[in-house]
Amino acid sequence: MMEIDAKGIYYRDLNQKIREAVAGGEKEILLHNVNGQRYIGAGIRGKLNITVEGVPGNDLAAFMDGPTIIVKANAQDGVSNTMNDGKVVIHGNAGDVLGYGMRGGKLFVRGNVGYRVGIHMKAYREKSPLIITGGVAGGFLGEYMAGGIIILLGLNVKNPIVGNYVGTGMHGGVIYIRGKVEEHQLGKDVIPSEPTDDDVKFLKGHLKEYCEHFNLDLEAVLDENFTKLLPLSQRPYETLYAY
Repeated sequence: MMEIDAKGIYYRDLNQKIREAVAGGEKEILLHNVNGQRYIGAGIRGKLNITVEGVPGNDLAAFMDGPTIIVKANAQDGVSNTMNDGKVVIHGNAGDVLGYGMRGGKLFVRGNVGYRVGIHMKAYREKSPLIITGGVAGGFLGEYMAGGIIILLGLNVKNPIVGNYVGTGMHGGVIYIRGKVEEHQLGKDVIPSEPTDDDVKFLKGHLKEYCEHFNLDLEAVLDENFTKLLPLSQRPYETLYAY
């Protein structure tokens, strides 16, 4: 394992060290004393593990394609921006605009997240990105979502666990929210329903992996009804355009 002390290192210099380590064949990298450095893991490809001790800055794992990043604390905005593949596991809270344009891979957050999580998420062929959050989310969850899966758990939190305008402009993918969502919280482009037996199996499969990362009781997480949100239309704004 290669260890890098990030204390006082400019973000570009830190990322250069990481890229050099990856190019040299390192498969395990441990970053100490990270304090707001941006773009960690950005554009990195291949199968390797990066563990972050401290709080990374914006755009963690942006455009990443394959690695696993474990963050032992909180993370800032833009995590998994346009990520293509791999996994990001955050043991604390995270900021706004997570998974912007995310095309594949998994993002697991133990705590709360901010606004516009999953905006413009998409799926293509075998790729279907996944975001699971254990706490609460701000408004505009899944805004303009075109594909993929968002699961919001709201563990140990009383309603509301999500802000308003959920799924605004959504035209693909699916959102599962543990508990009840009030009608006024939903964007006009989504419709709520009860999960089917197949949905429950689907949730159990994904949540098993999530719970293993954070040492949570899977059965306790599943011991609550979920609300399933699907888009009303695959082209909600077609009347705004002339053909």
